[in-house]
Amino acid sequence: MSGWAGGILGVLLLPATALAAGGHEAFSWFQLLPLHVPQYVLSAIMIAVLLVAVSVFTFAGKKPADLVIPEPGFTLRNLFELILSFLVNLAEDIIGHKAKQYVPLLATCFIFILFMNLLGLIPGFVPPTDKMNITVGLAVVIFLSTHYYGVKEHGIAYFKHFLGPVWWMAPIMLPIEIVSHLARPLSLSLRLFGNITGDHLVVAIFLGLVPFVVPSIFYGLGVFVSFMQAFIFTVLSMIYISGAVAHEEEH
Repeated sequence: MSGWAGGILGVLLLPATALAAGGHEAFSWFQLLPLHVPQYVLSAIMIAVLLVAVSVFTFAGKKPADLVIPEPGFTLRNLFELILSFLVNLAEDIIGHKAKQYVPLLATCFIFILFMNLLGLIPGFVPPTDKMNITVGLAVVIFLSTHYYGVKEHGIAYFKHFLGPVWWMAPIMLPIEIVSHLARPLSLSLRLFGNITGDHLVVAIFLGLVPFVVPSIFYGLGVFVSFMQAFIFTVLSMIYISGAVAHEEEH
């Protein structure tokens, strides 16, 4: 039994040991797979598959009448419903009474980003959000969706706000508006990338130096940062959508 216990403990501490050894790359469980795919891509796919599987397991086969009454105790369904209720209320405060039509996109981004961030706190896993490929991809989705919702709601007249309030200001306002809108996905992606990379690097360093007790403080901070970055990304997305829709409603 002592041999088994020592082996299990060694496997669990393998990521921290590899990091403390000062290698160029931190250990990742995906290195054990015979796949030539970037680790952050595998991590993102794993989170996506896991969330879909949990959603199917939680809500599959449930009738609408069954979803009216909350389940007793703390369950996955109650957790998801709590998150969704929080996001719906937040979206209605920012966007308005039409917010529910945007919640599927916003809630998906929030939950996906949150769990990708949290994955990086598990030794041996790479947080996908510390790669610009992932954060830029998410930001581009929000960027395109913002303008899609604007056009869907108001037609081609949506683009009038790029020209300014009066026609003679169009040569000045058009380049300003274009730069302003293009800066949004850059801001979203860099903010998420920078904060997650910095936070998880601190956690990894302390985990490599002192595997027990001390890192727990930074794990708590890491959980907080993971939630806040998902929250900030989602709130900014709501503000962008709200700005596009509200601006056109004034016309």
